[in-house]
Amino acid sequence: KQWYQRRVRGVLNYYTNYYYKSNLSLAREMSEVEETLKRIQAHKGVIGTIVVNQEGIPIRTTLDNSTTVQYSGLYHQLTAKARSTVRDIDPQNDLTFLRIRSKKHEIMVAPDKEYLLIVIQNPTES
Repeated sequence: KQWYQRRVRGVLNYYTNYYYKSNLSLAREMSEVEETLKRIQAHKGVIGTIVVNQEGIPIRTTLDNSTTVQYSGLYHQLTAKARSTVRDIDPQNDLTFLRIRSKKHEIMVAPDKEYLLIVIQNPTES
């Protein structure tokens, strides 16, 4: 009976430690992400940043809701099309960065497997 209890406690301790370490690691990563986003936002001319998930849903933004929804939906579609085009030309290649400059804004998109980072800036101030 004691052997069984020690075994169960050992397993529980293992999972507790694994869970705790995972949460600490996740917290560290989230802190690094927050710091990076703050650094980007602090650059001269940056109007806003948006982080979008795989489905095109904004999960973090510094812009108002309507602007965020508009930019995240449209740039998610554009990025998917650009990625598809790059792969059609060379199946071994992948899209790593998308930069669009208009008269009013410069939009930079950094795609990842799970997220898109969209940065909108005023090109005359950067």
